[in-house]
Amino acid sequence: MARILILSTASDVLGETGKPTGVWYEELATPYYAFRDAGHEVTLATLGGRAVPIDPNSDATGEDAPTSVARFRDDAAATALLAAPARLEDEDIAGYDALYIPGGHGAMYDLAESDLVAAVIGKAWDQGKVVASVCHGPAAFRKAVDANGDPIVKGRKVSAFTDSEERAVGLADAMPFLLETTLRELGAAFEGVADWQPHSVADGRLVTGQNPASSDGAAEKVLALLK
Repeated sequence: MARILILSTASDVLGETGKPTGVWYEELATPYYAFRDAGHEVTLATLGGRAVPIDPNSDATGEDAPTSVARFRDDAAATALLAAPARLEDEDIAGYDALYIPGGHGAMYDLAESDLVAAVIGKAWDQGKVVASVCHGPAAFRKAVDANGDPIVKGRKVSAFTDSEERAVGLADAMPFLLETTLRELGAAFEGVADWQPHSVADGRLVTGQNPASSDGAAEKVLALLK
């Protein structure tokens, strides 16, 4: 059994627009159950232990809801974690085998700007952990460096929500930065496919996915590395 730390955004406002945001439900729920069903221990954490907001655009119901989202919503133990996650400040990444960061636009604000998040990611990488993220989650890599001071994405294949997808949802101008552009500027070998198509990539211990549809593939790659 491995121990996996899921680090979620706790940001619930889309910058100066005032619109609600948060974590993208599928990007949290799909890996959560992939890891749990494989027998691993999962801890959900946020900065300051703040509640995890669900992006309302991802809170699908009925036939539109991904299976994992419907399961999570009906799981009292899982939904209780949203209200009372662990504090990242209290967690020691040395005790975990993997760090997974789901997306949602909220990550562009709190995770991308946090020195603590950057330090935890850098430490996880230097200690040989699996580091994984999907969609807007790689915004958390923006300030993360390894022991040599190099961005952890430098020279590595990564994917994330593309600039094309950001323009397609009409939020390119609202974002504090464009994620694909920033990852390329950090030296990443960025890989993207057509908008909304699933795409995940593993470069050594670094696993990333392009969009919500990539959550399954990214989780499978994490599990393969943990074996």
